[in-house]
Order: sequence, then structure tokens, then C-alpha cells
Amino acid sequence: MSAPRVVFVNLPVTDVRASQAFFGRLGFTFNEQFTDESCACMVVSEQAYVMLIAEPRFKDFTAKPIADAQTTEAIVCVSAEDREDVDRLADTALEAGGTPANDPMDHGFMYGRSFHDLDGHLWEVMWMSPEAVEQGATEVEAQPA
Repeated sequence: MSAPRVVFVNLPVTDVRASQAFFGRLGFTFNEQFTDESCACMVVSEQAYVMLIAEPRFKDFTAKPIADAQTTEAIVCVSAEDREDVDRLADTALEAGGTPANDPMDHGFMYGRSFHDLDGHLWEVMWMSPEAVEQGATEVEAQPA
């Protein structure tokens, strides 16, 4: 069996240190081995990292223009342990300078909230019941209450 793939999401930011402080308040840690003045390596899990890269350095990786925060290029979604963890993470993001994005989503078996980070990137925080994870959301949704 092959090793699990590792995901690196690269996001352009205007101020690496401000972004690092913002996400640090949300409880994320950083791999200092891959962090310098031009980027910060945010640890999401053992298989997922977000590289917060200063815009001038980010431009070295693409020939295309960087999308501005007025458009949505992608939605970065992170899981939460439970509904309360969703609220804690989203509320902390707003207290740390993030801005509200969409209304909370509550399907009973799945709950999520969203916010824009300091650079306008759209983030979602999502919890799904263990039953929905195991059986599939459509199966849980179809079961009588």
C-alpha cells in the first residue's frame, strides 16, 4: 500500500505575520522549518498544510494574475470535533479580524459556518455526525427522526 498523499494549499497573503497571528488565534500551529519572512507553513493535520505565502513570493509560482478577494477562487474547509467546536472556531475567527461570509448551515447531521480571513479567502468550518460519516449523509438524512 502506498503512503497517504499530503495536501498543500497555497494561499497568497498581504502580510504573512498578521495571517500567522490570525490563524494562531484559531489554534493552528506552524512548522517553523518551512516558515520564513515570505511564507508560513500552517499545520492542519499530518496530511494537510496551508502555505500562507506573501503575494510577491506567490507570484513566483504562477504566470497567471492572483485572484483578488472580491472573487471566490476556492473554499477552504476544515473539520471540527463537534457543533460547539464549529462555533468556537468561527467566533474566534471573527474576533481576530475575520469577516462573516455565509449564514450558518444546519442540516441536523451536519453543521457549518464560514468566514473570510484577513485577505478575504473563504473558509468553512464543518462538523458531521459520526453516523453520517459512516453511513453517508443521504442515508442519515433519509432516516426518520
